[in-house]
Amino acid sequence: MPITDFSTLQTQLGVLTWPLLLCAFLALMICLERSALFLHQTLLSIWPKKQAWIKALHQSSSAATTENVSVLLAQTSAQQDLLARGATLLLKQVHQPKVLREELLSLWLNKQQRDLQAGLKVLQVIGIISPLLGLLGTVLGLIDMFAQLGQSQGPVTPAQLSAGLGLAMNTTAAGLIIAVPAITAAHLFGIWAQGQCLRAGHVLNQLNLWLAGIEDISIDSNQYQAFSKVSSKSRSSSTEQKSAFNAHTQIESQT
Repeated sequence: MPITDFSTLQTQLGVLTWPLLLCAFLALMICLERSALFLHQTLLSIWPKKQAWIKALHQSSSAATTENVSVLLAQTSAQQDLLARGATLLLKQVHQPKVLREELLSLWLNKQQRDLQAGLKVLQVIGIISPLLGLLGTVLGLIDMFAQLGQSQGPVTPAQLSAGLGLAMNTTAAGLIIAVPAITAAHLFGIWAQGQCLRAGHVLNQLNLWLAGIEDISIDSNQYQAFSKVSSKSRSSSTEQKSAFNAHTQIESQT
């Protein structure tokens, strides 16, 4: 039965049977592998106990000390999700300057993004090649049809047109069937990978600020201690400028 099915498929697709099957096989394997990674990372990220240290970090109002850094390191070392691995990397470099930790974090995030996007370029290439192979099959089918018409001495019959047109339409449909899921999966997995890295980078930057000595890093209140002094200075300077402007206006009105 499989031999009969493959013979029928080869009859419908012609010489492009193996290239189209190879594209379909590669696209399917990459999609399955990326889907398994997506499910694994998603389950790790939504597991409540896995994210307890993130909630503690967001609600932290005390500066980093050797004791609480050790506790946090023990929590993150036992986990394997993206955020926990990045946090473990930062916590192990707590004695390094903040600038060096930022450089290390940037390099690590770039590597993680490349790992999350592995195979997506191949999916995009398959999505580009498959319709072109289908178009090539269309051209070959039309060439075969016109060759048969050229050899025919009698009137043109539907049977003479069906073989060439069937090959042309079948290869075009097969190319599009492979290309549409491949391009869609490549874009969706790319968006997911970028979102994972952005979220991890945001949390790990907060952790780096906490290690640098900033006490309040709560993202709910949107009040970072690093900018509170700047905000107070800007408010005081703006108040002084307003009072000076009002005094200048009164002097001009009196004169």
